[in-house]
Amino acid sequence: MFWYHDMTKHSYVSVRQNPNYLSWEDQPGTYKNYPGSYPKYKLDLENEEANFLFHIAGLTAKKSYPGGEYYLRINPSAGALYPNELYFQARGVEGIKDGIYHYEVSSSSLTLLHEISETEGLEPYFGYKTAMKGYLFLVSAICYRSSWKYRNRAFRYCLLDAGHLLGSVEAAALLKPHAVQMVYGIERETLNRMFGFEDREWFVSGCSVAVPLAGQEVKGIEFELPYVDGSRTFEKNPLIEEAYEATMQLQGCKKSIRAPKFTYQKERLRETIFQRRSQRGFHEGAITKGQFNFIMETLIQPVLSDCDEEVNIYVAVNRVLDMPLGLYKDGAYLKYGDFSQKAGYLCLEQYSLAAQGALVFFLTSKGENYQALYQKAGIIGHRLYIASLYLGIGCSGIGAYYDDEVNDFLENDEMVLYALAIGK
Repeated sequence: MFWYHDMTKHSYVSVRQNPNYLSWEDQPGTYKNYPGSYPKYKLDLENEEANFLFHIAGLTAKKSYPGGEYYLRINPSAGALYPNELYFQARGVEGIKDGIYHYEVSSSSLTLLHEISETEGLEPYFGYKTAMKGYLFLVSAICYRSSWKYRNRAFRYCLLDAGHLLGSVEAAALLKPHAVQMVYGIERETLNRMFGFEDREWFVSGCSVAVPLAGQEVKGIEFELPYVDGSRTFEKNPLIEEAYEATMQLQGCKKSIRAPKFTYQKERLRETIFQRRSQRGFHEGAITKGQFNFIMETLIQPVLSDCDEEVNIYVAVNRVLDMPLGLYKDGAYLKYGDFSQKAGYLCLEQYSLAAQGALVFFLTSKGENYQALYQKAGIIGHRLYIASLYLGIGCSGIGAYYDDEVNDFLENDEMVLYALAIGK
């Protein structure tokens, strides 16, 4: 088990002995904006490609509260802190100049960082030898946005949220439709340097929504962008830096080459993506067995990836019509019991979610490639959001739980990656 994961476990005692007092004057910003000297293009949602990009990371609503306001996004994030940024290369995409872009969330714009040619691009940093027509996405993490609140455990949230962003690409690509391949074997060090991150931002993954252009070889483009602040305030976290560096290199990876199969109706899916919200609590409503089966079939679909780690899916069934109460693993029945109160306790006593929900999911893994396996958990979590909301069922991700006690409940010794609850 990875040492960072062990060091950042929660327990009943630890969360009471080490309460986190927030320094509000140091709260980091959640938007990265490049200077006006870079060309910027406002997304025209009447354009098919712009609409696709908006459905990955667009702003969907504004919430006001005494003393401020905040915006909701298509992709979820722990604590609405949004530690991830989205970059991409477009090649041969109608209406978008060939080049490397940053998605500017605050203005729904594309910032052109560097143009590419027919013979140069980001492809070699993804492991491709030929030019790729379409999109090559890169997901970065500005971890201080999350560590400001969650301290050392924040690297977990940065990876989960990155997985949700990859899951958002997967969901939006269903509108095209086009398969998405996750690419964890990107050249992180080189890309971090080229994009001028200066150890305050790091790439954690990429994905491809593209097809090869046969016979068109391409070499790696080289450039060095100046540093652009993405958080306003910053504080180093040596433990998180060490964890990132220790998990940069992949080892013993197995590729997943089977594409997932989903059964969504296109326009209904589009509405679901746009209206996605995180539920704040449930009212002990039950779901049907048919809904349970639809959700499970969605979650177990393969994830196209160059480094596929096994993630196990445990489910505590609290309220499903015509199904026995109890704990299931990957759809198989493990043990009988009403575990609703137990699940509520395990999830840091968030009883309104885990105890009153219809289902509580625990995702675990004993894989070796930490960044890849954690982001896969985020992708599965995003699939759960989409499938549940598509059926009219609420969903909420839960990144905080009593790690070792969850292991005792599940009767395994794997890393506990994520908890999620769904219900009505």
